[in-house]
Parts: sequence; structure tokens; C-alpha cells
Amino acid sequence: MLRKITQKIDQHIEVVDAHCDIPCGIYDPHLALIGALTVIRMVDLINDLVEAHGKDLDAEYLNSMARYVAVKEEHAELTKHEIRVIWGDFIKDQHVESYPQLPGLVHKIMQLGSKARQTVDRESGVALLDAVNEFAEIFWQIKDKKTKRVPAPFPVTDEMVVPLL
Repeated sequence: MLRKITQKIDQHIEVVDAHCDIPCGIYDPHLALIGALTVIRMVDLINDLVEAHGKDLDAEYLNSMARYVAVKEEHAELTKHEIRVIWGDFIKDQHVESYPQLPGLVHKIMQLGSKARQTVDRESGVALLDAVNEFAEIFWQIKDKKTKRVPAPFPVTDEMVVPLL
């Protein structure tokens, strides 16, 4: 009986997924950058693991590989999600007029995020990071903040865009 009641209720509830429907005004491409850097790091760890184990597919190898792949997938999707939220909730028509490359850049990030999930290619991860860095530069220009590129303070030291606050 309880199941029938919850099924009836579920028929009338719309499921939504959003960063914030208030709107809160808190947007930052930082998580997208961290996601892209994590993709690169996982690819590096995957390649190191393959090199270290060769054809020896023991339980330790399989466990580590599964974990690295799962994290790579999760962070590629996180990167895409964060860019989609900023694109859908923050970017306005006047921003696209000022930065006409934005729609193509967002589309490119979506494609590169998918490619990063599908492959174990470091260059795909670096391309994703480069595109997110370009997006971050535009984002901070819209907010009238200067930026600089700094080496990431992580095992992956590729450059990331940070605002000068």
C-alpha cells in the first residue's frame, strides 16, 4: 500500500537538478579546472600503473585501475557539469555578444569532456584543461577581474587560470 502511495506522489513531483535556483550569484570555474586537472592526473596514474604492472593483472592492479578510471570519469563529468551551470545560469546574451566564441567554446568543452571519459589520452585531458582555462579567462573578464596563469600546485603542474582578487 505504501508503495502505491509513493508511486502516485512520484507522478506529480518534478525532479530538478541545479547549482542554485535562488539564484545565489556564486559562480566560479574553479571546480571545472580542478576536474580537468584530475582527469590528467588519473590518466598519468593509469599509464604509470600499466607501465609498472605490464601484463600482470593481479587484484591490486585491477582495483587501482578501476578506481582511477572511475575518478577520471567522475571528474570529466564534473568539469562538464560546472561549465553547463555557468553557461546556463550566469552567461547572458550580452556576454555572448561581447565574446562570440563562447558558444563554440562551451560546445568544445562538452566534446573534450566526453573524449576524456572515452579515452586514456593525456593530450585529450590537456586539451580539456586548455579549453576550460580559456573559458575561465573569459568568465573573469566578464566579472571585471584580471587573471593570470599559474602552475597548478598539485602533482599535475599544468597551468591553470586564477583571478587576481
